[in-house]
Amino acid sequence: MSQEQPSKSAINLQEPLKNDAVDQAEAIKKELRSVGVTCNEQVQLSGNITIGEALEATALTAGHRPVDYSDAAAIQAAEVRATGRTNIVPGGVAAAAQSAATRNARLQRDEDKTKLGEILSDASTKLPSDKAVTRRDAEGVIGAELRNDPNLCTRPGGVAASLAAAARLNQSNSSSTNTSTTTPTTYDS
Repeated sequence: MSQEQPSKSAINLQEPLKNDAVDQAEAIKKELRSVGVTCNEQVQLSGNITIGEALEATALTAGHRPVDYSDAAAIQAAEVRATGRTNIVPGGVAAAAQSAATRNARLQRDEDKTKLGEILSDASTKLPSDKAVTRRDAEGVIGAELRNDPNLCTRPGGVAASLAAAARLNQSNSSSTNTSTTTPTTYDS
């Protein structure tokens, strides 16, 4: 029974993406789309990663880890931001994560605990509405995960890390789209 040691490094939203991180995120996005993950039509047309897709990416990267209270808090913050509601949806992703975290806290063996992958594997379909991840969304989820972790840190590949990566990708997608579609302004003198 080995326990993962959380990383003490903070997630930096300003840090440029490394090529391997971009490739991995694009591969995850492609895989999610190939298995029939659907999202809001407007978001789909823009090519941005949604909160539901970022949660599903967490299932792929950290799905083997048992759900704890910091994961549940981060998932709840993500759901609130995706839906625009201030309360959690009964039977939704956040409610399932909170229930799993409470149950897992009582169990001794990791084999018996509910894993992140079980909760987040079809997060996009469980969310009543979804939206593209923004920097503010990622910051809110990072804060929720930090506040509820006894070591005050986020986990590599966890919920906060996935949303931060998605926000960076969305920001780089929108900035590359904006620079290619804008025309330079010229002034006649």
